[in-house]
Amino acid sequence: MESLRSVHRKTRQAYNLAAQKYHDLFHDEMNQKGYDRRLLDDFALRFTKGSLLCDAGCGPSAHIGRYLFDKGMGVVGVDIADRCIELARKHNPGMGFERGDIARLAFDAESFDGIVSYYSIIHTPKAYMHEIFSEFYRILKPGGYVLLAVKAGTTEGYVTDLLGIETELYFAFFTEEEISQYLKQARFHLEYIEKRKPYDFEIVIERIFAIGRKQ
Repeated sequence: MESLRSVHRKTRQAYNLAAQKYHDLFHDEMNQKGYDRRLLDDFALRFTKGSLLCDAGCGPSAHIGRYLFDKGMGVVGVDIADRCIELARKHNPGMGFERGDIARLAFDAESFDGIVSYYSIIHTPKAYMHEIFSEFYRILKPGGYVLLAVKAGTTEGYVTDLLGIETELYFAFFTEEEISQYLKQARFHLEYIEKRKPYDFEIVIERIFAIGRKQ
């Protein structure tokens, strides 16, 4: 089996190449995503102003973390790609950013009140999911929450194109049962899980959203 370090090195290379195009395409997508806004609004109610959240896999726009930051929470964005962090810092003054791997986060235990992970675990083979979920559990304070978004399906493997750019990138698709199991195995209490149909402007793949609470 290929090492996780090798898989994530390719993820870093791919998003360094595609960061600007990704930002251009998706930085304002929340304006069109009513379900996602309502979900984030509900997630935000679990915190108080000044709570600290980690945007794990923030991407070049960090627009998910920004949505919560604008509600008065502190947000630290983490991304594996240097170019993503560079652009995220440029477009989100006031937020903190660190380059890092979500499977090996450079934060102390119990550093965060919440984590938002929007389409970030999808670039890791399922065989290594326990490493990511263990890290999420480790950096959360007791009673903290994690919000996950993934694409629904059963396949995983490499693709050779990202937004029309030739590269090598791992993609994993998940079932609701798998996400529930990952959370439970990492000792999270599953509070919410739901699948939504794609918007008209999205790739025709259903999305899964889940919220877990650290017990």
